[in-house]
Amino acid sequence: MNDKKVMSATGEDSSPIALLLGINEHPVAGFFLLYLVITLLTILVYKLGFAKKLPPLKSAVIYVLLVLGCFPLTFFGIGLPVAEGLLCAAAVLIIYKIRLHQSKRNKAENL
Repeated sequence: MNDKKVMSATGEDSSPIALLLGINEHPVAGFFLLYLVITLLTILVYKLGFAKKLPPLKSAVIYVLLVLGCFPLTFFGIGLPVAEGLLCAAAVLIIYKIRLHQSKRNKAENL
């Protein structure tokens, strides 16, 4: 029981976006880049799918909580496809918004 195994992040343990951001070569810089990507994607998904018109103070509280909540997500995002899932969610919501805008425009033209 004297053998101690040291944990290290290797390419096989990391998600593809984390590897793309260089988390295995430069862990600190890669972590902060992954945090930035996850935070931006989370804000985008929130704006596209869930945001409502709120007063500025309430909106600021929401965004502060989003930014703080992305920190633990980044730890999960090193090994799990968190950023990839947010990217897929953003793509689906963008397609939905485009189709909704086209549908409303066609409905207005037919009236």
